[in-house]
Amino acid sequence: MKFSCEKAVLLAGITTASRTVASKSTIPVLEGLLLDAEDGLTISGYNLKTGIRTRCEADVSNAGSVVINARLFIDIVRKMSDDVITVTVNKNYMVKLVCGLSTFEIMGTSGEDFPELPDVVQENTLSVPENKLKSIISDTIFAVSDNESKPIHTGSLFEVEDNVLTVVSVDGYRLALRRETLDNTDMENVSFVVPGAALAEVEKIALDREETVKITLGARHIMFSLDNTDLISRRLEGEFLDYKKSIPSINKYAITADRRTLIDCVERVSLIINEKMKSPIRCIFSKNMMRIHTVTALGRANDECTIEGDGEGLEIGFNNRYMLETLRATPSDSIRILLNSGVSPCVVVPTDDSDSFLYMILPVRIRTDDGV
Repeated sequence: MKFSCEKAVLLAGITTASRTVASKSTIPVLEGLLLDAEDGLTISGYNLKTGIRTRCEADVSNAGSVVINARLFIDIVRKMSDDVITVTVNKNYMVKLVCGLSTFEIMGTSGEDFPELPDVVQENTLSVPENKLKSIISDTIFAVSDNESKPIHTGSLFEVEDNVLTVVSVDGYRLALRRETLDNTDMENVSFVVPGAALAEVEKIALDREETVKITLGARHIMFSLDNTDLISRRLEGEFLDYKKSIPSINKYAITADRRTLIDCVERVSLIINEKMKSPIRCIFSKNMMRIHTVTALGRANDECTIEGDGEGLEIGFNNRYMLETLRATPSDSIRILLNSGVSPCVVVPTDDSDSFLYMILPVRIRTDDGV
């Protein structure tokens, strides 16, 4: 096996594929990258749950395949000069890398030892602009659960209905929903759940451009095809939360606020909250004013921001981190906060009455003896 490739091209390819390489595994080959040189160069990484296969331009002299330890390979290529790298593999899988005056010889293994990535047999396909998909994932992935006792919620629900894509994440404390109208799709009305770990990699790979990402849905796996890269993941099976029933249909109070101003207030109050001294923030909604207050062993903090609306003195407690993550993800500078009581969920929606996003945060119990 022998091929030559520009350093920048090779480094980009192995960096992308390495995102799904197992950092530590009892199966050594899973800590490696599969290089398959034939018509160009194909690089694959696979941890038995999620795999990435990316294609690079390369001048192939002799076809073949080899598995190389991912971490070592990336370190070597990164440090080489910005020139053409020539990779040669002998019959004993000794890999020789030459670039300029630099030469490395490292041991590889047979490409036949590398597990084959799942073949996603097409059942449905969906096309989404790359920048929209990246935004949707970014706006919802923070609410994916890390609780393995409910595996279905460690992923995001994708729903396609009448050319509208809805993505929902829940973790038992928050709900994040984003909705986008698609120009055209061959996918029938369908729903499926994609692991959060796979979506995190899609978000990193995707660029802020209008190129199309093709999503192929198979019986047990799903594939995201971006330019020259495919990400393949298993689908999560189980019954996802009926999120529509979880969202309050009637709300007593509707408050309009500037998202950035509210983030600044919560961040300031959060300065005296840490992991050892957890304390909720108390939000008090009055006429055109929202007061934010907290008390910890370090002291107390108060802040205020102007709002539009009257909460009639409603008091409600929140986990400061959950509130900040929700506000930071919200894709609008002006938001509407919907409330019912101090023990009911808080819902954040657009001010233009569209249904493009919805966030819900469950309140936390607050004490009445903190001097407020």
